[in-house]
Amino acid sequence: MSSPDFDLVVIGDCNPDVLVHGDDVTPAFGQQEKLVDRMSLEIGGSASITAVAGARLGLRVALVAAVGRDAAGTFMLDSLAREGVDVGAVAVRDGLATGMTVALSRGGDRAILTALGAMDSLTAADIPAGLFGRCRHVHVSSYFLLADSLGPGLADLFVKARGAGATTSLDTNWDPAERWRDERLSAAIAQAGLLLPNEAEALALSGAASVTAAASALTALGPRVAVKLGARGVLVAVGSAERHQVSLPPVTPVDTTGAGDCFNAGLLAGLLHGLPLPRAAALGCAAGALSTGALGGTAGAPDLQKALDLAAHAVIAL
Repeated sequence: MSSPDFDLVVIGDCNPDVLVHGDDVTPAFGQQEKLVDRMSLEIGGSASITAVAGARLGLRVALVAAVGRDAAGTFMLDSLAREGVDVGAVAVRDGLATGMTVALSRGGDRAILTALGAMDSLTAADIPAGLFGRCRHVHVSSYFLLADSLGPGLADLFVKARGAGATTSLDTNWDPAERWRDERLSAAIAQAGLLLPNEAEALALSGAASVTAAASALTALGPRVAVKLGARGVLVAVGSAERHQVSLPPVTPVDTTGAGDCFNAGLLAGLLHGLPLPRAAALGCAAGALSTGALGGTAGAPDLQKALDLAAHAVIAL
């Protein structure tokens, strides 16, 4: 039996990030001009960052997303291809602009402004026939940006992926409308093998008052859960009883943009290499931590050996 063409298929957003970096990046209205330390155009979109980070870790990665037929779309497709990400399944829309994000970053915190453009035109019908049978894992990013287009078919999409032999995961990211979970998303979560929220997202998705309670509520829906806790590491939850706190020695971040997406790639790489979930989460923590050492979501994304070296220092507590 031949091996699959891809280790990882990532489905979601694909847009450039205009990254504004400095100690004071708060705009001053009233036609005032403010100088900042640096501004750059980077690969953006949680799905795209996860795809690049996965490729850096040695995975064979394909991206499914939608862009416009414009300069921003060309920038993304060319940049992703240079990183080794297969972009053959990225839909290019006539008459729609590529989505774009402005990220105002000051060290460990950032504010994000996003125009969706073609991003939320992506539907399950855009996924090429047979793709799930050619991959080992399917990961969906930025659910809430695609809730009205991809959302209606997401639960069935996960069922089809699993039926084709692939494992599945979901990172909803933040809900700009702050509506959070509904029946459609609950159905998708139930069919995802792994849910990857950060702490604030886990609390909002579950309605719980603590991270441990949130993990319990979310695992009750069906998936394994890894709650990203920033510099504190990650809480891994399996079923009703198994809990692991995974942490690494602290690092000094330059920019946290995309750290959670790089964590996702590291964790998935660990699972695809056969690591148990807590050890895979340690590799995710390492990939996320190392990614904060440079500006933008992908510049600091490490190769596998660097991530493994740092992950060896992880503390895994019951």
